[in-house]
Amino acid sequence: MLLVEDDDGDALIVDDLLADALHGSRIIRSRTFAEALTELDSGADCVLLDLQLPDAQGLETVVRLRARAPEIPLIVLTGLDDEAAGVAAVDAGAQDYLVKGSVDGAQLARAIRYAIVRRQAADAQHQLRLAEVQAREVTRLERGLAPRPLIHSDAVWIASQYRAGRNRALLGGDFFDVVETSRSCVRAVVGDVCGHGPDEAAIGVCLRAAWRALTVSGVDSADVLDAMESVLEHEREIPQLFTTLCTLEVDLTDGTASKTLAGHPPPMLIDGSSVSIVSRAGGGPPIGIGGGGWSSTSLELPPAWALLLYTDGIMEGKVDGGPERLGEDRLQDLVAGYVRTHPNWSEQPQGLLAELTARVEDLNGGELTDDVAMLLIGSGTHSAGAA
Repeated sequence: MLLVEDDDGDALIVDDLLADALHGSRIIRSRTFAEALTELDSGADCVLLDLQLPDAQGLETVVRLRARAPEIPLIVLTGLDDEAAGVAAVDAGAQDYLVKGSVDGAQLARAIRYAIVRRQAADAQHQLRLAEVQAREVTRLERGLAPRPLIHSDAVWIASQYRAGRNRALLGGDFFDVVETSRSCVRAVVGDVCGHGPDEAAIGVCLRAAWRALTVSGVDSADVLDAMESVLEHEREIPQLFTTLCTLEVDLTDGTASKTLAGHPPPMLIDGSSVSIVSRAGGGPPIGIGGGGWSSTSLELPPAWALLLYTDGIMEGKVDGGPERLGEDRLQDLVAGYVRTHPNWSEQPQGLLAELTARVEDLNGGELTDDVAMLLIGSGTHSAGAA
C-alpha cells in the first residue's frame, strides 16, 4: 500500500489496522503529494490518499494522482466527512471514499480488496472495448482485402476463403478479387504483401482496390502490374516492401486463359478428378523490387475446369509437427484426394476450401500462423458465392 498521509498519528492508526486485518501487507508512506508521485513506480497495489496535504488540497489530489497513475486503485482516506466530496472523488477516479475514525481494520481491508477488484474489472472492460473496436477494424480491413466478386455471368462460379493468421490480432496483407469485364471475360488476382501488420494490411487493401479500378476501367492486363507497382512504391511506408501476385484472365467463350506470376505460387488446375500445378513459365519478380518485365502464359482449359489460386500461407504449415513445410506437392495431393472422393464437389465448392484448410491445420497440429487467401474459379451454371 502507498499511504499518502502527513499526520504521524493517522499513519500509525492505518498501520495498526492493516497489520491485523490485511496480513502480509506492506505500507510505503509519503508525507507529501510530491513524495507520493516519486513512489508510484514502486509497484503499489493500492493508494490510500489523504485530501489535506501540505502541497495539495481537496479534489485536486485525486485528479492529479489519477492523471499520473490511472491504472493504480485509489482510495481516499480523509477526515472530511462530506458525502458530496465523496461523490466528487469517485467521479474523479477514486474507487472508494472513507472517513478516518469511521472504519475499522476489517472494513479498511475489505475496501482495499474491493478497490483492487473493481480496478481490475474496469481495466478488463477497457481491454474488451479496445478488442471490440479492433475486431471491427479488422472486419473492415478484411472486406477491403476480400471483397465480393464482381461477377454477373452464370457460366462461371466463384468460391473463396480468407483466414487471418491466428498468432496476430491484425490481418496481414493477403488479398484477392474477381471481376467480370465483359459477358465473356473474367479476370482475377490473388496477392500477398510481404510481412504482417496494419501497414501491410493497408497496402493490401490499396493494391486490391487499385487492381479492381484498373480492371473495371478496361486497362490491359499487361499494363496492370506496372500501375500496381507504381501505387505500391508511392504508398508504402516500409522501404523495400514488396508484394507477390498471381493474375488470371479467362475467356469464357473459347475456354482459354492466361496467367501472370509475379513471384507468386502458380494456380492449380482441376479437371474432373485430375489436379495439376500450372506451369511457372513466364511471369517475373514480385512488384515493388523493381525490374518489371512480367510476361503472361496461355492455358488451354478443359470443358469442365476449375482453377485454385492461393497465397503461400496455406503451404507454410508443418507436417506432423516436424520441421518440414507442407509445400505445393502435398497441397496438390490434398486437393486431388478431395475431388476424387467427392465426385460432385463442384456443386458445393466451398466444401473443398473448408476441408483443405482443416486438413492442413490437422497436419500442422493446430491453426496456421500465416494469413491464407484462396480463390476457386470454375466453369458451370451455378453460383457458389464468396465466403
